[in-house]
Amino acid sequence: MDEFHLSFLAGLLLVLIILSGFFSGSETALMTLNRYRLRHLAKEGNGGARRAQSLLERPDRLIGLILLGNNFVNILASAIATAIALDIWGEPGIAIATGGMTLVVLIFAEVAPKTLATRHPEKLAFIAAYVYVPLLRVLYPLVYLVNMMANVVLKLFGATQAPLNEDALNRDELRTVLADSGKKIPKAHVDMLLNVLDLEQVTVNDVMVPRNEIEGVDLDEPWDVMLEQIVNSPHGRLLVFRENIDQAVGLLQLRKVFNPARSGTLTLSGLENQLQDLYFIPENTPLNVQLLNFQREKRRSGLVVDEYGDIQGLLTVEDILQEIVGEFTDDAYAAPPEILPQEDGSFLVDGATPVRTLNRELGWSVSTDGPKTLNGVILEHLESLPEVGSSLEIDGNGIEVLALDGNAVDTARVSPAPDAPTADTGDSADAASQ
Repeated sequence: MDEFHLSFLAGLLLVLIILSGFFSGSETALMTLNRYRLRHLAKEGNGGARRAQSLLERPDRLIGLILLGNNFVNILASAIATAIALDIWGEPGIAIATGGMTLVVLIFAEVAPKTLATRHPEKLAFIAAYVYVPLLRVLYPLVYLVNMMANVVLKLFGATQAPLNEDALNRDELRTVLADSGKKIPKAHVDMLLNVLDLEQVTVNDVMVPRNEIEGVDLDEPWDVMLEQIVNSPHGRLLVFRENIDQAVGLLQLRKVFNPARSGTLTLSGLENQLQDLYFIPENTPLNVQLLNFQREKRRSGLVVDEYGDIQGLLTVEDILQEIVGEFTDDAYAAPPEILPQEDGSFLVDGATPVRTLNRELGWSVSTDGPKTLNGVILEHLESLPEVGSSLEIDGNGIEVLALDGNAVDTARVSPAPDAPTADTGDSADAASQ
């Protein structure tokens, strides 16, 4: 073989190795693309992203095209390398060509380009997409034939073609994606998104104002008492009833009657004319469902009732929003008012504090399927009515009953377990996981 042909074959061999590296690297780049970022870039009008997305809609065809090209150039490169080695070294050149090509292909056509592709997948994938889209059109009959024959072989081994993966994420997978977002999304936003995902696991019973804490206007009270209650109420709306809340007649928006009540021009009939019809919510309704119900019914509050129609509590849109964004306070890291930190590291806790709040603020892991308040948890553990000074342990935390309100715990001292987070640190990750 003359020197010209030898130089030509050497140059062709170099081109084939470069092509082999391109096929190998682009395959890795396309298969490791972040599919969600790819969709975003495609919607933004990125041409390379659009072509890459269209190729990945049928990954079997893309893989068939890449492997067809990669195997062709590798086999041709091996044949050329063998011919060159035979011409230079004779029979021993076959072994030299085999060993040399194995090393060259492994380093320059496999490991190096694939490593580069994993570090810069978008850059290489988008460039490759401009090559593969027209190449697939030209070689489509051959690619189709190769895929068809491969599917026949798979069927012989009992492997059926599975539906294409549409990259749908379940709730737990989406939580993982959000948790791994790092600094790309502010932590406060991540916490809110995680809380939205958890709404379907929380029911109206978990966040409602319980029956015994509902404040309202009793129409059987003297008129001056009712006016004083309306003017001095810290709430935006009050339940209006006769004698007790089981005989509720409506909800009163205070902003509609505040000025007349303050000026003394409000009358009982005028108050009754401003009452909104009652809206009832079945207990155990998931919060995500109730939020949509509020929106559909154009309501901002409702009374939670059990299967017998008895009123169990009051729920407002604000209660649901607090489950998403947290307590509305000036200090984002302050403990809720029902949990008061003490200098010795303990906490004075209101007996009506919801279990979910204790789990979030004190790092407890008490199930919310049972009692909904600290008082209920204490009663369940003691299996009897507590006395002042009664002590017990819940989830590794020491509990001491300090005061009673009738048959219920009014105040308790909580001494956290040594490894429990403190309430003033505002551990948002715990809040999202509950």
